[in-house]
Amino acid sequence: MKWEFSNDAPIYAQLILQIKVGIVSGTFSPGERLPSVRDLAMEAGVNPNTMQRALTELERDGLVYSQRTAGRFVTEDQSMIDTAKRGLAERHIQDFLAAMGQLGYKREEIVALLRQETGKEGITDGGAGM
Repeated sequence: MKWEFSNDAPIYAQLILQIKVGIVSGTFSPGERLPSVRDLAMEAGVNPNTMQRALTELERDGLVYSQRTAGRFVTEDQSMIDTAKRGLAERHIQDFLAAMGQLGYKREEIVALLRQETGKEGITDGGAGM
């Protein structure tokens, strides 16, 4: 997994988001054992305590669970994963709509632009039926 960080949010929050994206996108499969805290921290270039904090939060959210001696695993509850995926999508949509609003676009204009862009060659609607 490629780790990228910015200065606009705490590192642990960025770790949560990136691991969550990894789960909903299939980089981490349902039921898959996650690398150890130390291994993940080393890979991401962060303090193990920071990674521990992120994983603890993901456990609280139900996307990850611990087995005492076996480590941490991605939930096998597909509805939980789908809910997280939907939440991430809604967040991106809200950010997009806010940015377009700052450019002066109204919702109807945004929808028209999206239809135009998704109608271009090489771009599919992913089954959304736009």
